[in-house]
This record gives sequence, structure tokens and C-alpha cells, in this order.
Amino acid sequence: MTTPRKRSAKVHLDGRIHPDFAPVEATLRDMLRNYRGGAAVSVFHRGECVVDLWGGYKDDAGTLWASDTMAPSFSTTKGVAATLLHIYADRGLIDYDARVSKYWPEFGQAGKKTITVRQVLSHQSGLYHIRQMIDHVDRLLDWKYMIRAIEQTKPAHPPGTRTGYHGLTFGFLVGEIIQRVTGRKFADLVQKEIARPLKLDGLYIGTPAREIPRAAQLIFPDSTKKLSQSSLGSKIEIGASRISSLLRCVGIDSDLSSIFDALAPSGVSNFDFGSPESLRVAIPAANGLFTARSLAKLYALLANGGALGGVRLISQKTLEQATTVQEPTGKHSVIPF
Repeated sequence: MTTPRKRSAKVHLDGRIHPDFAPVEATLRDMLRNYRGGAAVSVFHRGECVVDLWGGYKDDAGTLWASDTMAPSFSTTKGVAATLLHIYADRGLIDYDARVSKYWPEFGQAGKKTITVRQVLSHQSGLYHIRQMIDHVDRLLDWKYMIRAIEQTKPAHPPGTRTGYHGLTFGFLVGEIIQRVTGRKFADLVQKEIARPLKLDGLYIGTPAREIPRAAQLIFPDSTKKLSQSSLGSKIEIGASRISSLLRCVGIDSDLSSIFDALAPSGVSNFDFGSPESLRVAIPAANGLFTARSLAKLYALLANGGALGGVRLISQKTLEQATTVQEPTGKHSVIPF
């Protein structure tokens, strides 16, 4: 059984927690005491929600973080997008080893004809270099533009031979495959196939305007703000070049600069992923809007063999395939987040 939390006079903290998980509460309380803003944490253990806590403030104005407050989320969004594709694979609508161009014919140009769905899901398609694909980060807000840009782009390396973190392009690749197979918008499918069956109280990628007021404000530490204000994009490019040169001098071949090609399109230092304009569109690798309990419940289902509370989204057989490590056939150069 979980027990109601008492309000704290020093730190705003509400919710429920199983006594055995008291250290989670202590850690969250310490974070809220030492950092501006707020947060929520939810933990499922063996199919049961044992932690559901929230506290602090959702914005600079001092609005209390509420039970239904949703947090703008970055790469946790990729897991939701991938889960949606696995659902359709489980139904036989998508084959992991099929060429992407089978579902998305225009994708096959510019040396991409042989790229498979499996390579896309395992970050081996060589299409991470978003800085070379688009002229400004604002293009992320235009789905059709991003799809055309991907279609016209050559892979940075032979597909399947290396692993490279597709920091921002992953979601458009996965999302467009899903849209081509279903004929429906990605944001709507997240609700139809995941949020509604699991009765989630807040899980969006492409958030309806009516739900935007529930979003917490992204509040960054002062050190991060200073870095952002001093042209983050140019700084990381310079840093990447220097590190890559140093590694080559000592005999290590590195594509470290590709990390920044993947994560820093022009203008990224001034792009607000938490703005209403950004949250209303789907960027399925980087702009989910979730309550902690919704995201935790989805992952609890995956950890429980694809089913939870009488709801099954994915068969255990498909889940086993989805969680099998995929090694590239050539040089294993991992570009981390």
C-alpha cells in the first residue's frame, strides 16, 4: 500500500510513496531544496506504482507543481516513438528487415535505397547529421520540410556499418515510417495506440493547445544560461574540431565532431523546446510532454512483457526482438548523447 504524503512547510512536495522507497523521496526533496523549479518522479515495481511524487514550482512565477503538471522531455520522447513503431511491427504492418523505401518510396534516393527499418531503430542509418541537412533549427517545427530534407540527404557513412546517435532525426525517421504505414498523423497515433489504452493522464508528442497550460516551464541553471547566451552552436563546433584534431594526433581516428552535427543545427542555442509553439508540433526525438506517472506506466508495461493491468500493447515475442542489441557490421564507432 502507498500512503499519502504530508505537505512540507519547507519544500512543496505531494503525492504517494511506498515506505520501502523512502530514499526516492529524500533525493527528490533534496533536489527541490537546492534547485529552482520543480519536478515529479514516478516508479513502478512489479506492475505496481510505488512512487508518485511531485513538488516545487512549475514556472518562474512560483506556480506550484500540480499532480497533472507535464514536463517538456527530450530524448525520453524517442522511447515513446519507438514503442509506437514496435506496436505496428507486432501487428505485422512493419517488418524490421524491410527497406524503409518499401513504406516511404521517396526515402530511397541519395544512396538510401538499402536502409532498413532495423538500421533506423538502432541508429545505424547514417542520417544523424542534421546540421548538414537544414539551415536553421526552426525547421524542426515543419514536419514536411524535415521529411524532404531527410529524403534528399546522403548517409554520412555506409548504413549498417556504424552506430551514430540520431539525436534529432530519429523521431522524424521513425515517425514518417509510421505515418506512411497508417496514413494518420503521428501525434494522433500516440493517443490512439498508447495514451488512451493505458488511460495515461499526460503523454503527448505534438500537444493540443488545450493541454499546453499544464506544461512546466524549462528552467535552466545559471551556468547553462550563460553558455547558451554565448553562442552554443559555434562553441561546440570549435570544441569538436579541437578534440578531433587532438585524438588524431595520438593515433585515434575520431568522428567526434559528428556528435555536434547530430545535436546542434544552426540556431539551437536560442531554440526554446518548451515554448507553446514548439510543444504544439511533433518532434518525436525531443519534445514530448509527459507526466512522470504516464511515462513510468508505459515503461512498466514494457518491463512487464508488454502488458499491464489487463492491457497488452506488444507481444512478448516482439518485445524480445525490440530489446535485442543490434551490432553494426563494420567499425563500431558510437556517437553518444
